[in-house]
Amino acid sequence: KRVIIFSPHPDDDIISMGGTFQRLHDQGHEVHIAYQTSGNIAVTDEFVTRFVDFAVGFEEITGRNNTGSEQVFEAIRSYLAAKKSGQIDTPQIRALKGLIRRGEARATCRYVGIAEENVHFQNLPFYETGTIEKKPMGEEDVELTMELLRQVKPHQVFAAGDLADPHGTHKVCLDIVFEALRRIKEAGDAWVEDCWLWLYKGAWQEWKLEEIQMAIPMSPDQVLKKRHGIFIHQSQKDMVPFQGSDAREFWQRAEERNAHTANLYAQLGLTHYAPMEAFVRWHYQMKRKTLYRSK
Repeated sequence: KRVIIFSPHPDDDIISMGGTFQRLHDQGHEVHIAYQTSGNIAVTDEFVTRFVDFAVGFEEITGRNNTGSEQVFEAIRSYLAAKKSGQIDTPQIRALKGLIRRGEARATCRYVGIAEENVHFQNLPFYETGTIEKKPMGEEDVELTMELLRQVKPHQVFAAGDLADPHGTHKVCLDIVFEALRRIKEAGDAWVEDCWLWLYKGAWQEWKLEEIQMAIPMSPDQVLKKRHGIFIHQSQKDMVPFQGSDAREFWQRAEERNAHTANLYAQLGLTHYAPMEAFVRWHYQMKRKTLYRSK
């Protein structure tokens, strides 16, 4: 089957459904990853400085003496050194932070085995404000998503249904997917009739047991592979800017949440797996021009 995994930030795919992500590829499906936003505000200034130092050292090693590059590097260093709390980054620094997260996402996809041409960076415009507060869903956001969906014509779509994201990005990203699929269905595209939409939860919570409609078990080896995939996102390890009220790292949250789901299934008398990833299916309801979760 053809599959699109929509990831609001460049690490939600591996954190929230890393085991299923890898299983889909290993079983031979055509898997596409759509990173909806750049995630640039979640990169610390210290991490940017580290990459600037690397770039300077790289030019020295390779013998490239680009005056323009030196001026850019120095301007970035000077701005970050004098930056005040709450001050918005320059467009250049935001682009660099986005590039860092894009590199981590590409590395994760290579780790899983996803083809380069199946990795899509949407950089949806609503996110690019430079501040925590984002713009509402816009027409360009929906059109970009419709374009990708029509290009791939997926049999299955996975999207983040985790509305506990403290800054609302997941909610906007989900609304964009909903609206794009609604318009495509209303336009009469035949492929969407056979397209199933599955929602996963993110780093903050899990579906209630009675809501789960598909549970994917993982072996201990797959748990380790998922953990290593999360570790690739080095800019999000240890202390990150938007950790929320949970002090645990993302890999710890994911493993403990998945293990808890598996334990609940075991208590019901089913096979006891190491962890399980959980999903809820949503359906399209055109009369109300909206989407609803199946009961």
